Amino acid sequence: MPVTVMIVDDSKLARIVAGKALAAIQPDWQKLEAGSAAQALETLQTASVDVALIDFNMAEKDGLELAAELRAMRPDMPVAIITANIQDEVIARAREVGAAFIAKPVTSEGLSNFISGAALRLRSRNA
Repeated sequence: MPVTVMIVDDSKLARIVAGKALAAIQPDWQKLEAGSAAQALETLQTASVDVALIDFNMAEKDGLELAAELRAMRPDMPVAIITANIQDEVIARAREVGAAFIAKPVTSEGLSNFISGAALRLRSRNA
């Protein structure tokens, strides 16, 4: 079963960097990109998304708000917040909504534990 990861970030460059890091770990996984929370929610209406990587700092809605909405819609979806804003409060809030925390710039090393865990969850869910 192909796995689809949605990368949500208002920076095109950040989406490219995250996509390259993901491809280094899971080259067969598909990527969808969204430039805003609204675009991400639209994407979820039309596409099958298995994993979400969400930027914390976005214009109309921060990543934690979007993560909480995704959690309500799809409780089992692996979600990670990606940000350069490495503060205990942000990390704690990410955990509150059941999201992992990944520091920017996103690297394959920084992403690997989350992706390994997501792959395991997806395999056990589909078993």
